[in-house]
Amino acid sequence: MFNKAILIGRLTADPELKQTGSGTYVVNFQIAVDRRFKSQDGERKADFITIVCWRQQAEFVAKYFHKGDPIGIDGSIQTRNYEDRQGNKRTAVEVVADNVFFVGGKGSGASQMAAPAVSSPAPAAPSRWPVMDLVAPTATLRKWRPITTSPSNCAFHHQIYLKRRVS
Repeated sequence: MFNKAILIGRLTADPELKQTGSGTYVVNFQIAVDRRFKSQDGERKADFITIVCWRQQAEFVAKYFHKGDPIGIDGSIQTRNYEDRQGNKRTAVEVVADNVFFVGGKGSGASQMAAPAVSSPAPAAPSRWPVMDLVAPTATLRKWRPITTSPSNCAFHHQIYLKRRVS
């Protein structure tokens, strides 16, 4: 069986970071995802999808995303049953995020941040920066090894590469 959901949408409200009793960070939020087609009256409808992020992803989303920002989600669909305050049994359908990433160009609020996307278990780079676009030789083996780039370390590693290449 395969359970994979990849969504790009806009946050409907500011995400609120919460902590469980054991100290684990969690954030629940909704994104509006436009449908690919227009209705008969010519308007484009949207679906509102509930997203759950845990641990570092929750902190990342709460820190760098706000209402209206475009966001990319890569995760799995999960259902859970619960009882509401009136005693009625309910079922919730949510996407539990494996990866959260920036989407959009320079005009989006997320592009002004200099933070990489967070994934489980290792961080992934935002979609604007290729994950392995820089290479540098190792000093002892003279083989090439990839360097994961982000805006903060890209120029630094490029300078090291040029110094090693010249010498």
